[in-house]
Amino acid sequence: MNEALKQARQAFEEGEIPVGAVIVSKNRVIAKAYNQTEKLNDVTAHAEMLAITSAANYMGAKYLIDCRLYVTLEPCVMCGGALFWSQIAELHYGASDPKRGFSHSGPGVLHPKTKVFSGSMAQDSELLLQEFFKKLRK
Repeated sequence: MNEALKQARQAFEEGEIPVGAVIVSKNRVIAKAYNQTEKLNDVTAHAEMLAITSAANYMGAKYLIDCRLYVTLEPCVMCGGALFWSQIAELHYGASDPKRGFSHSGPGVLHPKTKVFSGSMAQDSELLLQEFFKKLRK
């Protein structure tokens, strides 16, 4: 999760919503990304989506059944759907997203075999998000 926070800080520095994601396979980081919706002018360029694409390219396969995703913010429904289709084994997220998080849409958003762990370094993730939006409002 520390590496995901580094990615989120990179997003912050670039004026993007500070969300970072890292995908791990066999205890090795195979993909890392941060939100780039502004930079790429693409509403789908969420950290999770970019990390999934990178990991699939690295693995040479569309399924990530032996992988773990670490992300600083609870994935949205779009990212949850991508996680479903990638069949990711584990999802670890920091801060909950009470407005747009996948968990508000019901348990069927993620693949039934995906194990979910929440709250890892949540306070660090929340503080970075709060700082970003506070700065944005000024």
